[in-house]
Amino acid sequence: MNIKTALLTAILSLFHCFVSAAVLQVNNGDDLQLTLDSASDGDTVILNAGEYSGNFIIHRSITLRGKDNPVINGSGKGHAITLLNSNISIENLNIINWGSDLTEQNSGIYSDKKSQNISIKNNSLKGDGFAVWVQRADQVLITDNRIKGNPALRSADRGNGIQLSVVTNALVVGNEVSFTRDGLYIISSQDSELRGNTMHDLRYGVHYMYSHHNKVLNNQAYNTRAGYALMSSKYLTVLGNKTVNSEDYGMLMNFITYSDISYNHIQDVWTRPENKVVGREGKGFFVYNSGYNTISYNVINTAEIGIHLTAGSEKGRIFANSFINNPVQVKYVSNREQEWSQDGMGNFWSNYLGWDLDNSGTGDTPFEPNDGIDKLIWVYPEAKVLLDSPSVLMLRWIQKQFPILKPSGVKDSFPLMSQPDSQVPPLTSAVITG
Repeated sequence: MNIKTALLTAILSLFHCFVSAAVLQVNNGDDLQLTLDSASDGDTVILNAGEYSGNFIIHRSITLRGKDNPVINGSGKGHAITLLNSNISIENLNIINWGSDLTEQNSGIYSDKKSQNISIKNNSLKGDGFAVWVQRADQVLITDNRIKGNPALRSADRGNGIQLSVVTNALVVGNEVSFTRDGLYIISSQDSELRGNTMHDLRYGVHYMYSHHNKVLNNQAYNTRAGYALMSSKYLTVLGNKTVNSEDYGMLMNFITYSDISYNHIQDVWTRPENKVVGREGKGFFVYNSGYNTISYNVINTAEIGIHLTAGSEKGRIFANSFINNPVQVKYVSNREQEWSQDGMGNFWSNYLGWDLDNSGTGDTPFEPNDGIDKLIWVYPEAKVLLDSPSVLMLRWIQKQFPILKPSGVKDSFPLMSQPDSQVPPLTSAVITG
C-alpha cells in the first residue's frame, strides 16, 4: 500500500467514526449501565442532573460527560466507575461513596487493563478509598479534578488521591487533592509529568517510587508530613515546586540518582511538640543514599534542619541555594569532605558572618556549617545540655585556631553575600497537550 492509499484509508476511517458516533442522553431514573453497554466506540454519553447509584463499567471507547452536576454514587462498595478499554474520557462528574477496601484497590475511577488514551477531566471525587487508579496505560491525561478523602479515617486507612502504576506518557495537571493518604502516588511509571497541582492535608503531597524520566513542575503542597517524597527513582526533573508547613520533610530524597532538584521553595518544616522524639526534627531536605544529583537555586526557609545528608549521599552538585533562618543549616553524616560550590558560585547562608572586601559577591572566607562538636551531638544527642558550657566553647575555639583538628564535612568556598534569583527559568513543554 502506497502513502496516498494509506492516507485515504485513514481519512475514510476517521470520517466513518465521525458519521457513526452518537450522543446518548441519560436522565435521572434511566438505566445508566444499559446505556453504557449499548453505546458504540466513539459515542458520547451525556449524564444529566440527578444521582445514579451503582458500580458502573465502561466496555467501549466512549466519552462519559456530566451535565448540570450529576452524581455517581458507588453505594459504599467496589469501584464507582471501571474502565475496560482504551480511548475513554470521563468528564464533569461528581463521584462519591465508593468502597474503602484498599486491598481490593476500591476506587472512584479504576482502570487496570492495558490501555491507551485515558482522559479524566474536571471531576469532583469524594470517598474513602483511592480516588483515581490508573494502571498499565499509555497516554493518560488527568486534569482539573477536585479530590477529597475522608479526614475521619486514619491517614494509613485512606487511599491515595491519584495513583499511577506502570504508566507511560501521563500528564497530571491542575488537580487539587486533600485528606487522602498521599496526593499523587507514582510507581513504576516513566516519561510523565505532574504540573500545577495543589496537595494539602496529606501524608505526602507527591510520592514517587521506582519511576524514571519524569517531571514534577510548579506544584504546591501544604499541611503534610512531607511535601515531596522521592524514592528509588532516577532522572527526575523537580523544578519550581513549593511546600509550606510540613512536619517531617519538605523534600525527601531516598535513593535518588541523576536528577535535577532546583528552584523549589521549602518553608516551615517543623515537628509538632507533641510528636517530638530524639532524632525527629523537621528537615527542609533529607537526602538519604542519593548521589550524582544537582540541587540548586532552592530556598529552604525556617526548617529545624535545612538539609540533612547521610548514607553515602555524595558526588552531588549543590550550589546557589538559599539557607535562611534554619537553626541547623546542614547535618552531614560522613567523614568525607564535600565542596558545595560550582564554578565560583556557592550558596547563601543567613548565618554567614564573613566579609566581601573585594565586592565579588562572594565571601572572603569559606563557610563550614558544621564542626566536631556538631558531630559529637549527632552521635550522642544527650550531650546537647553541654552546648553552652565553657568546655564546649573552648573546644570550638581550638578547632578554629587549629583547623587540622576539625573533621571533614561540608565546605562552601564561595558563600554568596545575597540570595540568588530563585525564579524558575522557562520550562520544557508538557509531554502531552490537550
